[in-house]
Amino acid sequence: MTATATTAPTTGAAAPPRVVGLDISLTGTGIACSAGWCDAIGLPGITSLPLARRDAALDQLAYDITQHIGPTTGLVVIEAPAYSRSGGGAHERSGLWWRVVHRLLRWDIPVVEVNPGHRSTYATGKGNASKTAVVDAVARRWPAWQTHGDDNAADAVVLMAMGLDALGHPLVDLPKAQRDALTKITWPEVVTR
Repeated sequence: MTATATTAPTTGAAAPPRVVGLDISLTGTGIACSAGWCDAIGLPGITSLPLARRDAALDQLAYDITQHIGPTTGLVVIEAPAYSRSGGGAHERSGLWWRVVHRLLRWDIPVVEVNPGHRSTYATGKGNASKTAVVDAVARRWPAWQTHGDDNAADAVVLMAMGLDALGHPLVDLPKAQRDALTKITWPEVVTR
């Protein structure tokens, strides 16, 4: 899933660094970039592999995700693990999350985690919004990033938009209640709000 778009034009201000939103999933990690594209990368069947092959598959998937992002990214906004959610693959998802974060930090890319409730609030105004509501909000507010209805890609677009907004380059005007979600996040030093 790829989109062609650019970030909002700036008026005399320095252009923001490249921002990537990231929603980790074994079967379809959502990735959205301020350069105007979004995608989903995954590997089905990881949880059914024997231990050594599962480890190798997680390592390969983490490599693929981080290579897709690239070492020149200025900020990655990643969805924090939702510990309240259970289901198959929770252990493997956690391992993938940490491998991706580790690789990004080794590249000295600032990484900030955003909990799902704050991401939903920014997108829809409701912290407990359904996946469908977030997908719909992304299609309305950020249509240049084509998610094709993929909720992981839509979450990544919201996370990317949050990063740009925190850097002073909002893509769209949002109501104050939605933008207040930004104040609940511990941003890295690259964000001087």
